[in-house]
Amino acid sequence: MANVDIKQLLDAGVHFGHLTRKWHPAMAPYIFMERNGIHIIDLHKTAIKLNEATTALKKIAATGRKIMFVATKKQAKDLVAEQVKEINMPYITERWPGGMLTNFVTIRKAVKKMSTIDKMKVDGTFKVLSKRERLQIDRKRSKLEKNLGSISDMTRLPGALFVVDIKREHIAVAEATKLNIPIFGIVDTNSNPELVDYAIPANDDASKSINEILGYVTSAISEGLSERKVERERAKQEQEAKKAADAERKADAEKAKAETKKADTKKTETKKVEVVAEEVDTKKADAEKK
Repeated sequence: MANVDIKQLLDAGVHFGHLTRKWHPAMAPYIFMERNGIHIIDLHKTAIKLNEATTALKKIAATGRKIMFVATKKQAKDLVAEQVKEINMPYITERWPGGMLTNFVTIRKAVKKMSTIDKMKVDGTFKVLSKRERLQIDRKRSKLEKNLGSISDMTRLPGALFVVDIKREHIAVAEATKLNIPIFGIVDTNSNPELVDYAIPANDDASKSINEILGYVTSAISEGLSERKVERERAKQEQEAKKAADAERKADAEKAKAETKKADTKKTETKKVEVVAEEVDTKKADAEKK
C-alpha cells in the first residue's frame, strides 16, 4: 500500500477548507490555521487518517465484501464512476434512492426488473408488445440503469460505505449508521466528523482533491482484492494437495489390504495342501497295516 505523500496532497489542494463562518466545531482538531477567511486543513492529520482508512478498507476488500461509493456532486460523480469501475465495486453517482440500504429488498426487486426486461428482449417477448409499450419499457429500463445500474451485481448489503461529502449525502450516512455499516468519508471543515467511523479531513469540493484521495482508496482496495485472490488460489492448491494425499493414502491402504488378502489366501491354500497331504499319508499308512 502506497504511503501518503503530503506534497501531493498539497499540490491537489486537499488542504483548502470552507469559509470560517461555515465551519463545524468538531473539525477543530483537524484545522491547521485560518487564512483570508478560509480554514486550512492540517495535512499531517489528513495523511494519518487516510492511512487508517485505507488499511481498514484493504482488510474489508480482502474478506470479499463489497464497498459502496456514494458521490452525487458534480465534481465527484465522474471521477468516482471512472475509478471505482476498475475495482468492480458498486457506486451511486445519481440521486441517492431513499431506502437503498434500509429497504434493500425492494431495491433488489427494482434491479431484477432490468434483468427481466433484458430477458424479454432476448426471448422475443419484447417484439410482441406494441410500439408504445416498448417505448415505455425502454424508458423505464434507461431510468433504472441510470440510478441502479452500478449496483446490479450487488446481492447483499455492502461491507462498508465510502462517501464524498458526508453533509450532502446525509441520508446515505443515516441509513448506514442505522444498519451499523462502517462509514468512510471525505470530511470538509463544514461537516461533523463524528458521524462517520473513518473521517478523512480534506477538501471535498475540488475535483483534484477528490481524485487524489480516491487514488489512495481505490489502490488499497485493489491490493485487498489481489490478496484475496492469492489466498483463494493458495487455499485451492492446498485443497488439491490434500485430496491428492488422501487419494494416495487410500490407494496405499487398498494395496496393503489386497496384499494381506493375498497372503491370507496363500496361507489358506497351503494349509489345505497340508491337510490333504496328511490325509493321503494317513490312508497310505492304514493301507500298509492291512
